[in-house]
Amino acid sequence: MERTLVFVKPDGVQRRLIGRIVARFEDKGLRIVGMKMMRVDAALAERHYAEHKGKPFYAGLLKFVTAGPIVAMVLEGNDVVRIARQMLGKTFGLEAEPGTIRGDFGAARTYNLVHGSDSPESARREIALYFRPEEILDYARSGDEWNFDAAKE
Repeated sequence: MERTLVFVKPDGVQRRLIGRIVARFEDKGLRIVGMKMMRVDAALAERHYAEHKGKPFYAGLLKFVTAGPIVAMVLEGNDVVRIARQMLGKTFGLEAEPGTIRGDFGAARTYNLVHGSDSPESARREIALYFRPEEILDYARSGDEWNFDAAKE
């Protein structure tokens, strides 16, 4: 079973969208195996966005993600990285499709509500930045046999 990191960014928290965003992943049938509200400090932000260092938007990105609390989640499911990214929508709310989180709730270019890992490799790296192993729970959930294709497990 694959895992990914998704977090509600400070703008999503301030706009009181946490529950509505979390509900979408639960409604999809994805399993939340870790979740917490936290502040991203400068050191964590720099590690998370290291690949963007030197780009024109880097300083603004760090300022944005450290501006307020986030809600970080580890989601689990078959092909969960692809599914979560699809649910998030295009990076900028103005371009995101209706029916996606950014398409339904976002209208800004700078503030894009959510982050999602872009590959299984990135997911493993990012999950380790935000969660200690003991903060991720492995549990059986009633009904999972109806959510996950047994042939892919």
